[in-house]
Amino acid sequence: MREALGEHPYLRATLALFAELVRTAGGGPVADVGCGPGHVTAYLQGLGLDAFGVDLSPTMIEVARRDHPLLRFEVGSMTDLDLPDASVAGLLAFWSLIHVPDDAVPMAFDHFKRVLRPGGTLLLGFHVGDESRLKTRGYGGHPMKVHVHRRRPTQVAGWLRDAGFTVNAQMLLDLDGSAPGAVLFAHVQGEL
Repeated sequence: MREALGEHPYLRATLALFAELVRTAGGGPVADVGCGPGHVTAYLQGLGLDAFGVDLSPTMIEVARRDHPLLRFEVGSMTDLDLPDASVAGLLAFWSLIHVPDDAVPMAFDHFKRVLRPGGTLLLGFHVGDESRLKTRGYGGHPMKVHVHRRRPTQVAGWLRDAGFTVNAQMLLDLDGSAPGAVLFAHVQGEL
């Protein structure tokens, strides 16, 4: 993701907009859920947000803590998010929801809604498509076994609405490339 931010101005623009929306709504802590090695968390911190990271992988959290020692990172799951109710001003899952099977996505979205403050901003980034595949190589070529799920933006937006979110904006990325993506902004229905 570090390289992707440097190469893709659209991704940086979505993070800048996310930071602006969080600040406009009064600011506060921001959870980077599925933070991996912490590059996006650090980027958000550089944009002036009080960002912290959560990831299921203890190894990823070790890397994030090593690479960004001044930031907060903790092991946790987006399908069982151990954060207090209404405790974050913003939450993003930037290409991390891709590792959650379809039947568990609604559970993750319920947790996202629970931990977001009224008026809080949700930002999702994910691969677009209809298939799932097993990924056997991770960052730096390290062996791994994790499924990657590509989804249609309409499907993800529908899950968000079912969980009580209003979808505010959608951006499609690299549609003609080998890894098309989508970014969705949302907030809890009835609040902004």
